[in-house]
Amino acid sequence: MSTLQITGAEPSIRRKVWTREEAHRLVDSGFPNAEKLELVNGELVDRMGKRHPHVLWHNLVRQWLMNVFGGDFVQSEDPIDVAPEDMPTNEPEPDLVVTTKSVREFTTNPKPDEIRLVVEISDTTVKYDRTVKASLYARAGIQEYWVVDVSKKRLIVHRTPKNGEYTSIKIHTSGEVITPLTCNAAFCLNKL
Repeated sequence: MSTLQITGAEPSIRRKVWTREEAHRLVDSGFPNAEKLELVNGELVDRMGKRHPHVLWHNLVRQWLMNVFGGDFVQSEDPIDVAPEDMPTNEPEPDLVVTTKSVREFTTNPKPDEIRLVVEISDTTVKYDRTVKASLYARAGIQEYWVVDVSKKRLIVHRTPKNGEYTSIKIHTSGEVITPLTCNAAFCLNKL
């Protein structure tokens, strides 16, 4: 009796690495639902339909950020730029972004040094947001990145990017007080 033995790694699956230009052409071509795709690490990621818990937390956090920073400084689900080496194959669209200047002043995507805070609301994508997205934002030098973990009702705060990683990651649970790094008396409109 002979047995089949499989050794070695699984053959790699060929994938298309998308560029920003190609992704923009796809959207411009009218490809169905192309506007719901986000370019991360050369892959087109479906920003799937949002479930109610995601929508609820998105609205709550957005309103809170608008109260703290002012509505003109908060962008929702708009693309941002990342580190120069990541630009050709990345154009993430975080759930929320707090910028250093009014959204009215932007004629292009906000650059990393024009971003105060990035927030991802994570209902089903916590691992992805804590790894892939965190690395992308850290390499860009974005000083503060929050992941709202909807299912566990916690906030994961990433700060101090260095060598493509956040060196400070703290988990805050319900009832704890957290203040954004850039929220100070000179800038924030309201006390937290």
